[in-house]
Amino acid sequence: MIRAPGPSRLADFFDTYTKDLTADDLQRLFTRDAREAYRFFTRGMDAEALKGMPWHKRAITEARLLFFAFSMKLSPARRVVFGAALLLAIIGLVNLFRGIGIVEIARVPFLGGVGVPGPLFSQGTWSLLFALALMNLLVLLEVADRLSLKNDLEIARDIQQAMLPSGLYSGQGVETFGMSRPANTVGGDFYDILPLDDGRLVIAVGDVAGKGSPAALLMALLLAMLRTLVDEKLEAADLITRLNVQVCRHAPGSRFITLFYAVYEPFTGKLTYVSAGHMPPLVMRHDGSSERLSDGGIALGMFEHSTYTTGQILLEPDDLVAVYSDGITEAENPGGKPFDEIGLETALKASARDSLSGMGAAVVRAVERHTDDTRFADDLTILLLRRTAPAAAGV
Repeated sequence: MIRAPGPSRLADFFDTYTKDLTADDLQRLFTRDAREAYRFFTRGMDAEALKGMPWHKRAITEARLLFFAFSMKLSPARRVVFGAALLLAIIGLVNLFRGIGIVEIARVPFLGGVGVPGPLFSQGTWSLLFALALMNLLVLLEVADRLSLKNDLEIARDIQQAMLPSGLYSGQGVETFGMSRPANTVGGDFYDILPLDDGRLVIAVGDVAGKGSPAALLMALLLAMLRTLVDEKLEAADLITRLNVQVCRHAPGSRFITLFYAVYEPFTGKLTYVSAGHMPPLVMRHDGSSERLSDGGIALGMFEHSTYTTGQILLEPDDLVAVYSDGITEAENPGGKPFDEIGLETALKASARDSLSGMGAAVVRAVERHTDDTRFADDLTILLLRRTAPAAAGV
């Protein structure tokens, strides 16, 4: 037998449900928040034209414009559901309508009720109407907040993309291409291509743990610190060691960053690199063989006194280095099978005759096919570097 909750339980529930609620919160909800949401959805409304209308026509016109301004911000499927819900509510009101009569609006002692002519509904209909109005108000406020946040994120995405290189760089003896595709509007992956004054070329690919806005903020901080340290002309291992100290001091303790950093000498083909816990880049030789680059140390931001070792390889003309984030190799199909390094190598070999930008796009398309075009769980980033034939003449 289920017992009805006693007064004390109801009081506890009420106290818990209204925790931290103040009268100012409710006032702001129906005044400031409601006004801001209304202005958000009616920004394109011609207020001067509405002022010349009779009040009843103006109210109908404003309601119609607000309805379309709000509903057209929804996705097509959600728009249809919202419209269907309103249509069902109207049908329900028609069924509850009982005719025109005197609607009591107040009761005066000794005189009885005071009423005005108006529509009559079944008992409880006005409660449903007020509940429907409040629910729609909450939906309106939530959508306005989310769309405002989305606009801010889109601006942040444009800023983030502006921080990255244009993608394609070509110089004597080398060509590179980088691209990054965030899982959300903004992401924590990045790549960098920095030509140095002495003719060498710096490349880097990083991956901040997590995704979205927190990862994007840390990505911007890391990129700024990395470029500052590059200007100091430090050796690769020393630069990564210094960078790790700064990340440990300024980044949240729950965040870490994997990074592959390399300096390429176009005239000799020598690539000096450090991998700070990053996915081992793939080196594809012109003779069809391949190898991995793994020298370095642990991810940045884990231990302030971490040390890093430098690796070196010599690239021949037409050799290719593919640096990527784990979003590519760990992308899973509906059955849970990851794209893996084999999928990456297969995609690169299949597009070997394409330009570097074509190869990068081919890898992303291969990942999309593998995941069956479902939403990516992580950011995708790939940077390709190939030694070109002109550098061989300078050796």
